[in-house]
Amino acid sequence: MAPHRATEPYIGLMSGTSTDGVDGVLADLAGGSIRLLARASRALPDELRRELLALNTPGPDELARAANAANALTDCYADVVHDLLACAKLPASAVRAIGAHGQTVRHAPESGYTLQINAPARLAERTGIAVVADFRSRDVAAGGQGAPLVPAFHAACFGCGTGRAVLNLGGIANLTVLDDPVRGFDTGPANMLMDAWIQRHQGLAYDRDGAWAAQGSCHDALLTALLNEPWFAMSPPKSTGRDLFSLAWLDDRINRLPCSKPLPAVDVQATLLRLSVDTIASAVRQHAPGAQEILACGGGVRNPVFMNALARALPCRLSSTDACGVPAQDVEALAFAWLAQAHLQGHAACLPAVTGARHATIAGCLYPA
Repeated sequence: MAPHRATEPYIGLMSGTSTDGVDGVLADLAGGSIRLLARASRALPDELRRELLALNTPGPDELARAANAANALTDCYADVVHDLLACAKLPASAVRAIGAHGQTVRHAPESGYTLQINAPARLAERTGIAVVADFRSRDVAAGGQGAPLVPAFHAACFGCGTGRAVLNLGGIANLTVLDDPVRGFDTGPANMLMDAWIQRHQGLAYDRDGAWAAQGSCHDALLTALLNEPWFAMSPPKSTGRDLFSLAWLDDRINRLPCSKPLPAVDVQATLLRLSVDTIASAVRQHAPGAQEILACGGGVRNPVFMNALARALPCRLSSTDACGVPAQDVEALAFAWLAQAHLQGHAACLPAVTGARHATIAGCLYPA
């Protein structure tokens, strides 16, 4: 009779800067391995998505609106948790903890704060499972960016010294260089500006398969104006979000162009795709010159126009994390399951070489079941 195998089930939840939905995974992390047990996703209700986006900029009654949005988001998280448990046929009591990052609405580490909308106590109450949340604050308190959070997980999952780098294509793109020490930083927008632009002009949440961008032509003067953003020239460690790369930022650059007639909206979309491609490729050339392979994950992997353009622009091979047995759509949710485990084990997962903090820190705060 085979010996009983010990298990360590954790749940990871992610609703990223694209604000399109909640992705969740249930994974067995026993013994340093990663075994996916279940996955589930739910779209965010349109009203909640609009409110989360609105809370990225100052507005009336923000405190009450943020608290209400946190509760509504957490209820979506709880629904995904119940879906995962049902799929895996596990009781809540079997799960060690949930890693729930929350929704970033303000990120200003240079001012000493970062804000993720979340209600982890409510999530623990609704699920009966301990919750680890607030992953950025301690690193920011130690002088770091508090982001990106996933490089330590990437190293654990994909290995160091492998000639690889990991590229997450969410709303923002971030790159993990799997050297020793591990390095990681945001490169700028991935899908975020493209999503916002197509939402404005076509009422769609995202550009499916990059079809709209493929119909347009890159506007060289606009691309130059966008690339002149000083943030791109900053050296890592660095992180960013909607605080900088918003439609207001884009509108300002468009309005400054000496154009006699409005730019076709489809050409702006094509230019935004090119902006993401060029800034990612530039970051790889500058900061991962030895990389032989880029492993891509996140929602952008499902955009063939984006991926094909990246493959042409990068100086090395591009593939998906699917090729390593880790579904590209699950990587970030798996990272938060892993970060929850790291917190309970007292493992410092916020790395100074990534965030610029004075020392490594244990990420997150625990809300017991």
